[in-house]
Amino acid sequence: MNRLASSWVRNKRYVQLAGLLLVLSSCGSSSDKLPILGQREAVTKVVDGKPVTDSTYQAIPDFAFVSQYGDTVTAKTLDNKIYVADFFFTTCPTICPKMKVQLKRVYERFKGNPDVMMLSHTIDPAHDSVPVLKEFSENLGVTGKQWLFVTGDREKIYDIGQNSYMVTAQADSTAPGGVVHSGAFILVDKAKHVRGIYDGTTEAGVNKLMADIDRLLAEYKS
Repeated sequence: MNRLASSWVRNKRYVQLAGLLLVLSSCGSSSDKLPILGQREAVTKVVDGKPVTDSTYQAIPDFAFVSQYGDTVTAKTLDNKIYVADFFFTTCPTICPKMKVQLKRVYERFKGNPDVMMLSHTIDPAHDSVPVLKEFSENLGVTGKQWLFVTGDREKIYDIGQNSYMVTAQADSTAPGGVVHSGAFILVDKAKHVRGIYDGTTEAGVNKLMADIDRLLAEYKS
């Protein structure tokens, strides 16, 4: 088994979870809108004197990390933005180079669109300091603040990856580089809801992501 295949085996939790999330999708196939993924909770409130039951959906909570420019990045930084999140590390010997090539396609496709951002979290903050992330982003040809590379407290990065973005991100001494993470790209809408999870290592997966970004942008224009 090669290293990439081994990584996907480790990430089978993600694959199983993605399948479950599709079952939990809020919208059926009859809707052209993307589903909202994750847990939902029924909430009853009184409207015009009558009890009405509605659903509230899992959303990305507030956070505070530091970008390649040394700025603090919070959930508010992503307010009114559609964004793509992922987890990587600069010395990753396996799937990260493929992911960054693919995410660069997304960056080039939506470059200059004020409604779209990308947020890449390092899962090796001990090595990936602000200067390291700055050099890494410059080597990718990234300029400006549409694509942010963030570092911070390792446990908080792992927690938001696994419990909010619903992908694997954790230390693993048996994995190449000492950490294991999903190769997924996560599409988040302007309300901080996860609207899609894609294979970030393949051209086909990222083609689907870009098509779904267009669909999501269209939702906000309708």
